[in-house]
Amino acid sequence: MTPRITLRILCAALLLALSLPALAADGASGSPTKSSDPQGWSGSGQLGLAATTGNTRSQNLNAGLDLKFTGDNWIYHFDASALRSRGVISVSLPGPGGTPVDVNQYRVTANRYTFGGSAALVLDADNRLVSTMRYDHDNFSSYRYQAAVAVSWGHVLLKSAATDLDFEIGPGIKRYRVEGDLANHSAGIVRGALNYQQKLTDNTRIENHLLIEAASFDTFAENTTNLVVQMNKRLALKVGFQIRHNTKLNNTLLLNSTGGTSKTDTLLTTNLVYNF
Repeated sequence: MTPRITLRILCAALLLALSLPALAADGASGSPTKSSDPQGWSGSGQLGLAATTGNTRSQNLNAGLDLKFTGDNWIYHFDASALRSRGVISVSLPGPGGTPVDVNQYRVTANRYTFGGSAALVLDADNRLVSTMRYDHDNFSSYRYQAAVAVSWGHVLLKSAATDLDFEIGPGIKRYRVEGDLANHSAGIVRGALNYQQKLTDNTRIENHLLIEAASFDTFAENTTNLVVQMNKRLALKVGFQIRHNTKLNNTLLLNSTGGTSKTDTLLTTNLVYNF
């Protein structure tokens, strides 16, 4: 089964999961529960770019998109990110007589893109029923791709003018392919997420997002911390630090001899953010 077909199956599963809370909302008596968040569309796009030529040659690009729609009793969220880097690395190639020779080549050193979506039915001021989908493709990981759908209970622990803290937890299914293997695999997971935002000053805030997908074959964890400085209504500067960790490597490295041998990846970014 190809990743494209797998993605279609996951999207269909997500739509099925979304229909469950919709049916529950249609059958509920009384007026719908309204979200306390501002209504309508909101979002942001971010971009970071660095390139060198001359004595050193490199290209580094990271980009992200975040969209959110808040209705009377539904909250929809979509996010996507991409990371790509090229640089000069030392590669061992067969030389005269078969003797290995180290040469410098300009190659891709990072190529990753992710996207995800969620739909949350607001049950009351503190509780939500959330359907989520996430797809992660990384050419330099022990997994060629990981895709997961889940249905979770979301609960707001703290919400004030300066602080937001909530979590989500629930069961799901993951579809994945081990790097170097042509077969696709499926497994049940328990998904957990913790989201925190703290306003430091009128134009500065800190954000932290923790995601855990626990399964018998492996547990994936991702923690992203951002420091955001709002320059005006539209533009902001963001410094982010991300840690991604797999408890097991699970790779044969047949197709990816230059990557996938570490359980932990880190990423430090400085981006310009446009809010709309």
